[in-house]
Amino acid sequence: MREIPLFEHACLKPLLVEDAVEMFTAIDSNRIHLREWLPWVNDTKAVEDTVEFITLMLEQKARNQGIHFGIWYKGRLAGTLGVHRIDWHNGKTTMGYWLAESFQGKGLMTSAVIAYMREYIFGVWQLNKLEIHAATENTRSRAIPERLGFHQDGILRQNEYLNGRYVDHVVYSLVAEEWQQNYAKNLD
Repeated sequence: MREIPLFEHACLKPLLVEDAVEMFTAIDSNRIHLREWLPWVNDTKAVEDTVEFITLMLEQKARNQGIHFGIWYKGRLAGTLGVHRIDWHNGKTTMGYWLAESFQGKGLMTSAVIAYMREYIFGVWQLNKLEIHAATENTRSRAIPERLGFHQDGILRQNEYLNGRYVDHVVYSLVAEEWQQNYAKNLD
């Protein structure tokens, strides 16, 4: 698989085991920032935990269930994005992502989500629907689908146990027809 350029000095690269040290370093140095909305941060205690995660994501790719990418900016791993699994029968998937605090506000995640949709979701895979779920109070994560014109489908009440409490999730979706109308013609 190839690198996907985003803009100057920014690209997506498929996650490889060789990226584990850099990825763990990014997580470890952003624990307070990431822990607020990502329950897996507390369980990521060593590079080996990151190796295990990347290995699972490579197995997911081998089973044709999606690809996880590192988001790289100026030679540094800024975050990741990928899909949780693909429902091939119903033509849909759900995307997740995170970004280290010092890389926010540069357009990286918005560009990364658009590139992933263009290349894979509505490109190679020809899926019909992409969902993004975010905690209702996670305004930064919610800003991505809102900025990209996703439809707000609803609220999943007490959907995730996070830091000792249950949080509601907003569900956003974009379907292939909306992608074609709003993006595909503008990206050619």
